Amino acid sequence: MIKQLILVGLGGGIGSIMRFLVSKIPFGQSSFPWATLAVNMAGCFLIGILIGLSVRHQFPDANMRLLLVTGFCGGFTTFSAFSAENVYLYQSGNYFSLAFYVLLSIIVGFAAVLLGLNLSK
Repeated sequence: MIKQLILVGLGGGIGSIMRFLVSKIPFGQSSFPWATLAVNMAGCFLIGILIGLSVRHQFPDANMRLLLVTGFCGGFTTFSAFSAENVYLYQSGNYFSLAFYVLLSIIVGFAAVLLGLNLSK
């Protein structure tokens, strides 16, 4: 268990550092969160590749999957995990759960941030 925790922590730390570095890339004077969008889409692409490789070619192995998928992608962006979970719901035909999860995550997540902001004032 210690080895798995170290792998997830190492990957998560590197992913968080990469997310921070991407956030420092100048995307112009727009108020649109381009850096966050770039991180989220890159993370989704990467987790798709890694999950696809693990399904088709048994790569990465369990430890590399912890390091790269759970750790790095999780530290880089939890949006990639959210998206991968939604793909799984879609592929398994759980369309109601898919719609419910997406809508609930967006609406409740937005409301939770607003509530936290208002409570902290």
